[in-house]
Amino acid sequence: MGSPCKLELYGPDTTAIERAADAACREIARLETKYSRYREDSLASRINRSAGSACGIVVDDETAALLDFAATAHAESDGRFDPTSGVLRRVWDFRSGCLPTRDEVDETLRLVGWSKVRWEKPHLTLPVVGMQLDFGGFVKEYATDRVAELLRGEGLAHGLVDLGGDMAVVGPQPDGSPWLVGVRNPRAPEEAIARIALHDGGLATSGDYERCMVVDDVRYSHILDPRTGWSFRGGPACVSVRADHCLVAGVTSTIAMLHEEAGAESFLADVGLPHLGITQSGRLFGETELVSEAPRSVAAREKTRAIGRL
Repeated sequence: MGSPCKLELYGPDTTAIERAADAACREIARLETKYSRYREDSLASRINRSAGSACGIVVDDETAALLDFAATAHAESDGRFDPTSGVLRRVWDFRSGCLPTRDEVDETLRLVGWSKVRWEKPHLTLPVVGMQLDFGGFVKEYATDRVAELLRGEGLAHGLVDLGGDMAVVGPQPDGSPWLVGVRNPRAPEEAIARIALHDGGLATSGDYERCMVVDDVRYSHILDPRTGWSFRGGPACVSVRADHCLVAGVTSTIAMLHEEAGAESFLADVGLPHLGITQSGRLFGETELVSEAPRSVAAREKTRAIGRL
């Protein structure tokens, strides 16, 4: 999944836990093999190689469900969520410290737009040569949910799945208490700024601080607006969302980051999911179950699971 992953599991015996963990790892590997854009043999790569073909490609039921979800998220976000926008990475290299030119962005932007895609289950057609679908914006959250479901099916009643900061609860801690999840300070990521009590469901975070570059004293984050092709700079520094499913939490947090700060607060309030946002000035907003202040000591931080690695 291209990020640190962790399973914290409790079971009746070591054999049961190891069996469940092995099954979980196989499921993660299956989804990465299927949807990674970095693998030439993946379904994602086959879809992208079909771009420009009038015949398109036929997809399986699992992929169809993900595409239906993406289509709904695109419509309900006014285009802020767009699985065709991954192609913008061709011109945005955050390790270079250099901005793309307007011509580069505009030329690439012609390949972006879910409205261009023809999706009639099970047939998917990318009509323009060079278009791509990027499952990376939501498949890790989907994998998190799948693994939690699989572990419960293996008979585990207590555990937490953490795939690169996307989390899903298998069940509460053995004593019935919730998992305490630390939210990173977006301007001091080595510190936790708050803690959230996670009883069930999923939790996901989007932030502007992991992959970014500063050019002429201006911060440009990896959060690209598919409507303009440019790094979106008016949103919050960080948004965490809790939902019954990590997939819903992840897409919601991403969409929130593509609103101006005031708009993000209104959007999240309208959605009605528990959330915690952090503005560029460091103000916290939302109505998540916030647990006192975050631990400040190194030892305490090590005991608090950190989210916000995106």
